[in-house]
Amino acid sequence: MNKAQLIEAVAAEAKMTKADAARALKAVIGATTKALSKGERVALVGFGSFAVAKRAARKGRNPQNGKEIKIGAKKVVKFKAGAELAKKVK
Repeated sequence: MNKAQLIEAVAAEAKMTKADAARALKAVIGATTKALSKGERVALVGFGSFAVAKRAARKGRNPQNGKEIKIGAKKVVKFKAGAELAKKVK
């Protein structure tokens, strides 16, 4: 499902226009992004939670020539599915 399909599904489920659903989705994504950029955790009960984790620096290999390279430390976003979502997907 892509963003346009998600907007259509939200509009149909909530009985709102596609424009309203698009604005709502944009607001949810914006608020989630802002919270994660501050290092906060975003938990949606029944769906799952998003959190920022630190990935340590490590060594890797260049697949083109096999030479060892250094991969720097960075922060990544992790998602953990909630119990209800995991149960429905199973």
